[in-house]
Amino acid sequence: MARTLSAVLLLVMGLLPHSALAQSFEDLVARLPDGSYAERAEVIRAIAATGDARAAGILTALEEGALEELRRDGRVVRIEEEGRDDFAFDALTGEALGEVGRRDTRSIGVNNALRETIRAAVGELTLRAEDPARRLAAARAVFEARDPAMLPALDEAIEAETDPTIEAALRDARAATVLATDAPAAERIEALEWLGQRGDAQALSLVRAATSDPDPDVAAAAAGTLAASARMRAVWDAGQNVWYGLSLGSVLLLAGIGLAICFGVMGVINMAHGELVMLGAYTTYTVQKTMLAVAPELIGWALLVALPLAFLVAGAVGVGIERGICRHLYGRPLETLLATWGVSLILQQSVRSIYGPTNRQVSSPEWMSGAFEAGRMLITWNRLWILVFGLVVFALLMLCLKRTPIGLHMRAVTQNRQMASAMGIRTGWVDAMTFGLGAGIAGLAGVALTQIDNVSPNLGQAYIIDSFMVVVFGGVGNLWGALAGAFSLGIINKFLEPYAGAVLAKVLVLVFIILFIQRRPRGLFALRGRAVEA
Repeated sequence: MARTLSAVLLLVMGLLPHSALAQSFEDLVARLPDGSYAERAEVIRAIAATGDARAAGILTALEEGALEELRRDGRVVRIEEEGRDDFAFDALTGEALGEVGRRDTRSIGVNNALRETIRAAVGELTLRAEDPARRLAAARAVFEARDPAMLPALDEAIEAETDPTIEAALRDARAATVLATDAPAAERIEALEWLGQRGDAQALSLVRAATSDPDPDVAAAAAGTLAASARMRAVWDAGQNVWYGLSLGSVLLLAGIGLAICFGVMGVINMAHGELVMLGAYTTYTVQKTMLAVAPELIGWALLVALPLAFLVAGAVGVGIERGICRHLYGRPLETLLATWGVSLILQQSVRSIYGPTNRQVSSPEWMSGAFEAGRMLITWNRLWILVFGLVVFALLMLCLKRTPIGLHMRAVTQNRQMASAMGIRTGWVDAMTFGLGAGIAGLAGVALTQIDNVSPNLGQAYIIDSFMVVVFGGVGNLWGALAGAFSLGIINKFLEPYAGAVLAKVLVLVFIILFIQRRPRGLFALRGRAVEA
């Protein structure tokens, strides 16, 4: 310190250039081995106050016990171990000083209180960093440390911060730190209210601790904040369950609308529908495996490439099932059910023979990975994209049915098959195309399911019953009914699961559907037409 004051005095007298002030940081680092822990804490704060770019690294090394003093010249060095040997590097310049022995250096002692001081000092340094990620990490570190000495630095950082996310984290840290001080009751109550709005486990633990505050006003405010936070948490939990229900509903929609088309037009109970979903999933796996071998740099596009291929593969198999089996069994629903169940067993065993019985995993592209927070809800990108994809498929299907000739023919056959045949519509061709379209959509459902489930020969079995429930509940052959049924059943199921468990929740949903069908045999939205009414 004497050298620093001398430098300032010489500078004032004009006998020393301005660059000499740069030595103050070096002087402070050189003082780290000296004095008591309290004196060392003052030096650490002074090092942080310089704002030097090297300060954070040196202080971090000190906290980790990697800083020592060379006995021969008093230089502060950073020690790195390589095997059983220690090598010294100048703490300020990084210059390699070679191998040192245990007796060549003297450790710089650090106790728990000093570690807290170092963390606060490093946090203060990084609060002013140019990198937003470092500022955010610093704010979170200060929240953990809750050092009252950081309050002035936090106030300055909050005033200067332009990023809303980082500013919120800084205010969280300030509120947590205020609670660790003897600030006025009004200020601590304001901090409690802020932490209550944050509402996570860490914040609420601080609020809960404040319920035993000696000040009755602060304790009462903490209790009120906990109660308000619990009410808000219940609202957000309900919102999270709605999101989970919509997410499940989007999967049920993709799996169910194809079945709704086949069931509505032809009255066919297709027990192989789940296996068509499985074929779409295995097509996706095959595409990704092929692209990894042929063009790994394009692997991010594998899912988009798999979409049309899965539609074509599943659609072609669907047309084959209709032409080879179902068209011979129209009007005989029991035989159709048994025949398609046999087809499902054949498809499962074929996949086992080709791909093996073990699960296969399809990796998600980068744009479908990760999650983000919406308020206090966590939303994963893969589920969000599946929801968007399901709605897009539904919209395109409705457009196809309303605006294309094949859609017109399908609606005519659904409403009155005999009249449509008398008008010259090739009902057999419509049946084949309808079955192929429904099967193709099932293949698209398989592509979506690869992002949330493992690919296995039994994949379709998990969704076939749910698909039938969607069709029956929404109204046989009605796509709007399938949409409403899928999302309704998804949301109901997710609200029941926390109380009844996953298995019992499905049982309760099934009982609900049975009771509902007793009152409305045609479902939520019944199709109308001469044949249907008859």
